[in-house]
Amino acid sequence: MSTVTVQIPPPLRPFADQAAALEVEATTVGEALARIGAGREALLSRVLTPEGELRPYVNVFVGARNARHLDGLDTALNEGDVVAIIPAVAGG
Repeated sequence: MSTVTVQIPPPLRPFADQAAALEVEATTVGEALARIGAGREALLSRVLTPEGELRPYVNVFVGARNARHLDGLDTALNEGDVVAIIPAVAGG
């Protein structure tokens, strides 16, 4: 099991006790998200669908790599990895 840092974007911080980042032990992106969401259902529901998939407007990066282009929620994590939750921005 690896210790990783999950970065929380400002719009989601009210659902994460105002934390900018949380450290968790996890082997995959999905496990890291589940661990930060434990006891923070409002946070997790803004990142994952009720079916447990990433919401379409949320990207999750492991370092500079988008997890969607890797193995999605099954993307393996290594010790010290930084997982960033990035909500999509729309506008005109």
